[in-house]
Amino acid sequence: MNIQVNGKELEVGAATLAVLLEELGYQDAVVATALNQAFVCATDRQVTKLKSGDAVEILVPRQGG
Repeated sequence: MNIQVNGKELEVGAATLAVLLEELGYQDAVVATALNQAFVCATDRQVTKLKSGDAVEILVPRQGG
């Protein structure tokens, strides 16, 4: 299915947000996620289903100043 991840169109096989994170190599990373501009907490990612046309944002925290 086609979805947008951080503004880029991608073809993915993931059915849930958790599987998408694994597919993209974020399985062990501490990240914040949003689906269609709504925050999704880590505990809900396993049950958050994806559909074609969805927009996912994956944010990685940074340190610095």
